[in-house]
Amino acid sequence: MTTLASVPLTTPVTAPPARFRDLLASEWIKTRSLRSTPWTIALTLLFVIGSTAVATLADKAAPSGPADFRPYDAYPPAGYWTLILVASSMGALTVVSEYSSGLIRTTTVAVPARGSVVLAKAAVTAALWTAVGTAASTGSFLVSQAILDGHHADFPITHPGVFRALVASALLAPVCALVGLGLGVLLRHAAGTMVTSVFTLVMLPPMFSESSRWSADIKHALVSDAWNRLIQTWEPEPGSLGYTATVPGSWIVYTLWPLITVTLAVLVVKRRDV
Repeated sequence: MTTLASVPLTTPVTAPPARFRDLLASEWIKTRSLRSTPWTIALTLLFVIGSTAVATLADKAAPSGPADFRPYDAYPPAGYWTLILVASSMGALTVVSEYSSGLIRTTTVAVPARGSVVLAKAAVTAALWTAVGTAASTGSFLVSQAILDGHHADFPITHPGVFRALVASALLAPVCALVGLGLGVLLRHAAGTMVTSVFTLVMLPPMFSESSRWSADIKHALVSDAWNRLIQTWEPEPGSLGYTATVPGSWIVYTLWPLITVTLAVLVVKRRDV
């Protein structure tokens, strides 16, 4: 007579769901592992701060001009438009590079909560580019101060509007990076995302003027125009332009653009196949 050996039942082992801090750590590893990231950031900072030095040295009227206009030299459009382009492009690449390589499929299999993945990418992107923007803004201010000090035309940070311009320029980078990330999730195509980001953030504002209400409203609702208003340390003269942007309205634009694009990205990624 033979006896059947009892086979012990095995319980399948399931890994615990990934915590949000694990997702943050994963996204940070992905970001810093790219060799191009530190070089891109370093060259961008060098160009932005260098543009400030050139603009301040070229302002021959600064020593004798009104004090309200001197802080404007610290934030030249050429340098900060470059920062807008780089930040939005790098923000987009954190997403579209995974779509193009197929890595996003592995990510979503490992972490089914796709919305959490997008939020983790947004948090890491915002933190990184806030640090970059702060370095660029602070460096620009200090370089401009050092040059103006040689002409005895420097100004304190307590000068009206100076600290606001410093903060607005620091936040410009994370705002644009998050907009690029959101567009990357929505479009999922590198070239399309880059073109859309450049057109929306840089090329679109000059197409509108402040001579009529509808045109001014569109212009003031764009990120680069909001930044341009926030770095102005002087108040526009009444009647000088048809319709001018307000400081509170510009801060609202800063808040709504990344909030809306990232929110749309989270909603879309939950309902769309990868």
